[in-house]
Amino acid sequence: MSLVSMPFVDSGVDTALHVVAAVILFGSIAAAAFGFWRIHELPIQKAHKSEHHQLGLITALTWIGFIWHWVWVVAVIIAFVDGEQALRHIRNIWREKEVPSGSEPVIMSKEEAENA
Repeated sequence: MSLVSMPFVDSGVDTALHVVAAVILFGSIAAAAFGFWRIHELPIQKAHKSEHHQLGLITALTWIGFIWHWVWVVAVIIAFVDGEQALRHIRNIWREKEVPSGSEPVIMSKEEAENA
């Protein structure tokens, strides 16, 4: 064998290496596609797990997100943010009593906020 000759060329090993390379290539593509699918379905899984009230909306946004990716981001936000709790928190901030300068803020409890 000379220094410029290619190893495994025109032999059975050459064919076997091509088959192994093809299997690895297709396996890698399939694994990447499966991983993309699992990440893409994350909002639907979270909505099912937390029994979200907007499950249909999240599912539709997730499917539309295959075409327009920013819609998928909206689906993730809707699935992971508890809207009722966020609105309750904003309402409590809005209804917070006025705080005189130099004193501690008064935080109202949930019952106080509902009675206010």
